[in-house]
Amino acid sequence: MLESDLLYEQGYSVRINTPADPLFYYFDYDQRSHDINMEFQHDHAFYEIHILLDSSATHIIEGNVHALQQYDIVLLAPYRLHMTQYPAGPPHKRLIINFNMPGNIPGLEAAYHTMLQPFAGEVPIYRFTGVPRSAVFEPLNAIFTLSHNDSPLNPVLIHSLFQQFLCSLSQQCGQNAYVLEEIGNAMMQKIYSITARIHSHYSSELSLDSISKEFYISPYYLSHQFKTVTGFTLTEYIQMTRVRKAQQLLLHTRQKISDIAGQCGFNSFSQFNRIFNKLSGMSPSAFRKQQSLSGGASSTLSY
Repeated sequence: MLESDLLYEQGYSVRINTPADPLFYYFDYDQRSHDINMEFQHDHAFYEIHILLDSSATHIIEGNVHALQQYDIVLLAPYRLHMTQYPAGPPHKRLIINFNMPGNIPGLEAAYHTMLQPFAGEVPIYRFTGVPRSAVFEPLNAIFTLSHNDSPLNPVLIHSLFQQFLCSLSQQCGQNAYVLEEIGNAMMQKIYSITARIHSHYSSELSLDSISKEFYISPYYLSHQFKTVTGFTLTEYIQMTRVRKAQQLLLHTRQKISDIAGQCGFNSFSQFNRIFNKLSGMSPSAFRKQQSLSGGASSTLSY
């Protein structure tokens, strides 16, 4: 299909409300380049959709790396760690959609659950061609066109059209043509298998020796290759993953901070406090208080 099948205007955006509101939309039409790739995965308290509009890229979700082609749709549920990596070369166009919507509207709970079910996929990436792609993109194009005209009805109309988009995507899920592709050489694939292992077993004992034995690779070679592929040492990556999980628990539970430390794999509260301070720029208690005062719309590491 032609590039114009999904309407685009560089630097254009549409916003309704803020991330702290029960109903929130932000459509960001822009481009990104390899030079500003994120260092580590991040998450949000809201839903996010990433649509690549040209060329190719990779998207990492919970430590698993996935190849993207033009018009692939990545669906990210709240608090799912992720980041996009763009290859070297000219900037790449993409559409990012952030949103919240109340799911407790009487009589619509089951329908909303079905509408959002594609976000729960193990690999929540969707690739459509032909008629299915047109059906999915049509409401997004209508939103783009509508948003250029100033009307007090726009928020309601955009909300209605976006629900049509989500419903169409859910209905077309059976036509998903996305397939997992091997990325890089065998060593790169092994390193990303290790990052996925870290994300799924962050509360367990993790060390260079234990992981090297599990993946049949020498500690020295693993240490070198891990840094080359991810940009971090194995220890740094484990610590950042654990602090990310701790941030989520601090924001969204009332668990004691000492219990969170143990649940996230730290051997002692002093170790947890020291590493959390190092990566977040503040103590766990200060982080919880600050995010509570600001509405907890997002969480970030400081590095």
